[in-house]
Amino acid sequence: MTSHISVRTTTGTAHLRARGLHLARGGRVLLRGVDLTLAPGDRLAVVGENGRGKTTLLAALGGDLDPDAGTIERHGSLGIVPQKLAVDDSGPRTVGALLDVLLAHPLGVLHVLDEAAAALGEDTGAAAAQRYDDALAAATAIDAWDAPRRLEVALEEVGAITDRGRRLDTMSVGQRYRVRLAGVIAARADLLLLDEPTNHLDARALDHLTQAMREHPGAAAIISHDRALLAEIATAFLDLDPTSDGEPLLVSGGLEQWQEARRRHRAAWEDAHRAQQEEHERLRSQADAARSRLSTGWRPDKGTGKHQRQSRAPGAVRALNDRIDRLQEHRLDVPTPPPRLRLPASDTRAGAPLLRVEEVEIERGAGLPPRLPATSLRLEGGDRLLVVGPNGAGKTTLLRVLAGDLAPMSGSVRRLSDARIGLLEQEDDRARSPHRGSPGERRRRALAAVFTARPDIVLLDEPTNHLGISGVDDLLDALERTPSAVVLATHDRSVLRALAHWPRLELGG
Repeated sequence: MTSHISVRTTTGTAHLRARGLHLARGGRVLLRGVDLTLAPGDRLAVVGENGRGKTTLLAALGGDLDPDAGTIERHGSLGIVPQKLAVDDSGPRTVGALLDVLLAHPLGVLHVLDEAAAALGEDTGAAAAQRYDDALAAATAIDAWDAPRRLEVALEEVGAITDRGRRLDTMSVGQRYRVRLAGVIAARADLLLLDEPTNHLDARALDHLTQAMREHPGAAAIISHDRALLAEIATAFLDLDPTSDGEPLLVSGGLEQWQEARRRHRAAWEDAHRAQQEEHERLRSQADAARSRLSTGWRPDKGTGKHQRQSRAPGAVRALNDRIDRLQEHRLDVPTPPPRLRLPASDTRAGAPLLRVEEVEIERGAGLPPRLPATSLRLEGGDRLLVVGPNGAGKTTLLRVLAGDLAPMSGSVRRLSDARIGLLEQEDDRARSPHRGSPGERRRRALAAVFTARPDIVLLDEPTNHLGISGVDDLLDALERTPSAVVLATHDRSVLRALAHWPRLELGG
């Protein structure tokens, strides 16, 4: 069966058409028979747990990977922000060089317009006039004149490094990502392909990205776990999580339409699987019962003759054979739905004093702001605390201090009641097991490991990184139910909205 989706079509030529798309990696089918059409104004959200093939799909749509079957057509300029941004000798080496590459398209459009205007001054014929009109339309469509200003605004809003001489290989992954994202936003390519664009952004940067995507005149496909972003911008969803028939779940519409379609599909899948398993068990029980009657021997009622025993014995054999045939013919063709994220709870007593933190502080150095400003807090069993603030405000530092991994320069941290503490770092799962499973699978294992120790205090640093939306839902449910004290640092706007009733500690505000 072929799946089709034609995303809401506005005016203009489609920038992307994929027909009969089939992708497989390592012997596993990731996508099959999918048709996609993206026109100006369309913003396709590509969702699903990590390891489902989202990045592979974007690589194919962008031309970096050949599909196993099907065709892909692109029309117009292309802007790509991959999740991993390697620095090598074949590409730009500095911030300035990278930005020049990213702004090459709008600046090239203006150059073509200037040439067409100059030619029109010498040749007023129809061909020259048409060339000028086409160049003007292309420049107007992306407001090419405003690209340099958009770039400066984007660099500022996403918190990117603006030193054009700064070498890319001296910058962190997040710093390089923000520079590239700012350049791609400013350039307004006809087709944008963004892979987890919110991973390295704070609240201010997220707001700018959201607004820029809403104003983007072209088409876009965005891989994201950020429910808040998708609620604001998505016009269609391609869900690559497992389904009962192995086909991607394709939904035209916004976040609510996708979530309802996903909920209905999951409920129907679980019902079908349960019914099939129950029917199989019923048939197996009947076969076992028939086999038992035959093996123990059938005994007629007292007073009946031998000929009746002989006449009924073949019937018992036929009944057994019939039950076995029915059992063998009953196909178990509904796959088992994937398990939900389950996290064990601790035995922490509500209200038990666990941790006292008095005026802890860590300085960066002379003339620089503190890595952690003077902070005090108390934690008791069942407490909840959200730690929020921009990048560099000290959220991760605070969690490491609470965990006892980092000693403050001043102040005190006292652990009470022999409190057990569990810390989930932002990327420790990736560092410790880089070749075992997808990032999403490793994240689930890391969460399970933290909760399995049944800590009295759970410290979570950006716990939703690499988790799909279903995994985030399961995590939030577990956090609401656990008797442990929970301290959670996050930029995830959907989490902040879901946990708006939790107390907050604002750093760097």
